[in-house]
Amino acid sequence: MGCCDGRVVIVTGAGRGLGRAHALALAAAGAKVVVNDLGVALDGTGAAADPAEQVAGEIRAAGGQAVANTDDVADWDGARRLVATAVDVFGDLHGLVNNAGVLRDRMVVNLDEDEWDTVMRVHLKGHAAPLRFAAAYWRERAKAGRRPDARVVNTTSGAGLAGSVGQAAYSAAKAGIAALTLVAAAELGRYGVTVNAIAPAARTRMTAETFGERMAPPTDGSFDRMAPENVSPLVVWLMGPASAGVTGRVFEVEGGTVALAVGWQEGPHRDKGARWQPEELGPVVAELLAEAPPPRPPYGA
Repeated sequence: MGCCDGRVVIVTGAGRGLGRAHALALAAAGAKVVVNDLGVALDGTGAAADPAEQVAGEIRAAGGQAVANTDDVADWDGARRLVATAVDVFGDLHGLVNNAGVLRDRMVVNLDEDEWDTVMRVHLKGHAAPLRFAAAYWRERAKAGRRPDARVVNTTSGAGLAGSVGQAAYSAAKAGIAALTLVAAAELGRYGVTVNAIAPAARTRMTAETFGERMAPPTDGSFDRMAPENVSPLVVWLMGPASAGVTGRVFEVEGGTVALAVGWQEGPHRDKGARWQPEELGPVVAELLAEAPPPRPPYGA
């Protein structure tokens, strides 16, 4: 008996990296897993069922229950079919882990429209679409008197919380996911749904290419801080019953460190009680900056 015993959970982008680690950990904790992956190459081209099928096969070989799904999570109809797969195959849906993503790194001055649109589509729309149909399913159950005990875990990033040089589109999309998490948590709590987000730092196809040596596994047998499996225990816990009172939160996870991210909040302020004149604001802003904590450096700096 694991903490997710009998729960049905969708994991998007689960064919490799973090998604694969989450799917395997959830299955080990007793969950029935819908392993979603479009099977594209690192550059986003092509599509194959192999990665999703392989992970689902690993779970079944270990005695768990899993089904592969290759729908495009950034397509409204694909997201609808993904949620339907969970309900049709396993009879219910208790959790959604939005993890699928892609990279198109560019400095702002070199942004390409198609690349920007691709990143926004896969990350931000690819979170919103599955969330929309999972939420509709849970709302229907709640209105029918069968209030769910459901969980959503979204995937933002340190880049979305602090920015990352050379990753304008990725940072903007990940920041949007953090905001989407807050809104969904506020809206879906009445239906018995919690919504949280993680900002993981781990070795994946995307980060290995972007951060190079920082992501390399140690060669001396010491703790591998960048192993994706380090992130999955928090995902499993957030999917289980013990996390029922936690919603609308963002957690940063790296190696053995779990931190609660504290987002935009009002800091030092001055209230004149009337409209400011431009020439008055220089000294006021200087005072505010002096009283506020220093800004967080961009991710990876």
